Amino acid sequence: MGESASKLKRATYHLWTFTASKMISAFGAQIYAFAISFYILQLTGSATSFAVNLICSILPRTAMAPFAGYVADTYSRKRIVIIAQIVSSMAILGLLTVSLNYGLSLPAIYTTTVVLSLASTFSGIAFTSSITGLIDEERIQKAMSLNQMSVSFAAIGSPAVGGVLYGAVSMPVFLVLYAFASILATVLESTMDFNLYAKRKVKEEGAPKEKMLDSMKAGLAYARLQPLLMAMIWVALLVNFLFGAVTVGYSFILIEKLKILPTHFGLIEGAMAVGMLLMSIYIAARKPFASPLYVSKLGIAALGLVMGLISVPLLILLPYGGVFSFYVMISFISGALGPLINTPIQVFMMKLIEDDYKGRVFSILETMAMALMPLGMVLFGFLYDILPAPSILISSSVLLIMTVFILLRASVIRQVTGVKPEEELKTAST
Repeated sequence: MGESASKLKRATYHLWTFTASKMISAFGAQIYAFAISFYILQLTGSATSFAVNLICSILPRTAMAPFAGYVADTYSRKRIVIIAQIVSSMAILGLLTVSLNYGLSLPAIYTTTVVLSLASTFSGIAFTSSITGLIDEERIQKAMSLNQMSVSFAAIGSPAVGGVLYGAVSMPVFLVLYAFASILATVLESTMDFNLYAKRKVKEEGAPKEKMLDSMKAGLAYARLQPLLMAMIWVALLVNFLFGAVTVGYSFILIEKLKILPTHFGLIEGAMAVGMLLMSIYIAARKPFASPLYVSKLGIAALGLVMGLISVPLLILLPYGGVFSFYVMISFISGALGPLINTPIQVFMMKLIEDDYKGRVFSILETMAMALMPLGMVLFGFLYDILPAPSILISSSVLLIMTVFILLRASVIRQVTGVKPEEELKTAST
C-alpha cells in the first residue's frame, strides 16, 4: 500500500515535471522558429528558400525515425532523451557563436535545423514511448492533455513575444532564449524515473541484442497486425503530403502576399494556440471517445475545409483589419482541430501498443507520416513561386477531404472500433 502510494506520488511529480519541461522547451523552440522564418523570408523573399529550411527539418526525421525507434526499444530511454537535449543545446550555442563572429547565413541555419531535427527525433520518440512508464494508466489521457495544454500556453506567448522582439533585438537574443530553455528542460528531465511503471521485458544478462534490421522488421510485423495502426499510417502519409500546401504557403501568403506586420502575424499564430488550448481543456474534461477514428476523420475533413478558406482574402478584396480578423479566426479553428484529431488517437495507441514495441511502432508512424512531406515541401514551394496561391490551396483542400472520406470510410471505422459513427455522435455530445 505504501509502495503504491509512493509510486502515485512520484507519477504526479512526473506529470507536472513533464508538463513544465514541454512548456519550457516548446516556448524556446517556437520563438526560435518564428524568428528564423521571418529572417529567411525577409532575406530571400522566396517561398522556395523557406521550404528548404522546412525540408531540413522534415527529411532527417523521416530518414532517422526507424533507427530512433530501434534505439528507444533497445537502450535506456532516459539516457536517449538527455543526450538528445544536450545535443540540441550545443547546436543552438554553436549557431550563436557563428552568428556573433561571422553573421547568420542560410547554410548555417540549414545545418542547425538538421541537427535540431535529428536530436528532436530521438528525444521525441523515446519520450513518447516512455509515457506509460512515467505515469499510471488512469492518468495517461490527462498527461497527454496537459502536454497539449503546455504546448498551447507556450504557443500563445511565444509568437506574441517573437512579434514584439523581432526587429527590436538582434537574432543572437532569440538564440540565447532557445539555448536557455533547452538547458533548463534537460535539467528537469534528468530528475524523472522513466521506469516507474514500465513493462519492458527484462532480458537475461549477457544475452545478445536483437539485430537492428530484425528489430525493425519485428516492429513492422507487429504494426501490421493492428488495423487501427495501419489505417492511421496510410491516412498520415497522404494527409501530411497534402497539408504541405499550408505548411509552406501560410507564412508565405501572410508575410509576402498580404504584408502582415510581424506583431500581427504573432497574434495570428497566437490565436491558433488559444484554439488548441481550449480544445485540450475540453478533451481533458470529457470521457474518452468511443470511436477516436471517427472523431479524427471529422477533424481532418474540417481541416481540409479550413485549408481552402485560407485563400479567401486573396480572392476577395478586404481591408487590412478584415484580413487580420479573418486569419485570427482561421488560426483559432485550425488550432482547435489539432487536439481533436490527435489526442484521442494518441491515448488509444498508448494503451494499445505493448511497451517493448512502442519505440518502433511510433517511429513507423512518424516515418510514414513524414515520408512524403519533403516532396510536398519541394513541390508546393515550387508551385507557390509560379502559380496563384488560391488554386493550390483549393485543389489541396478538395483532395484532402476526398482522401480522408475514402480511407476512413464507415466500414473501416466499424471494423476497427466496433462502434457505429452515429453512436460516436451521441457520445461526443455528452
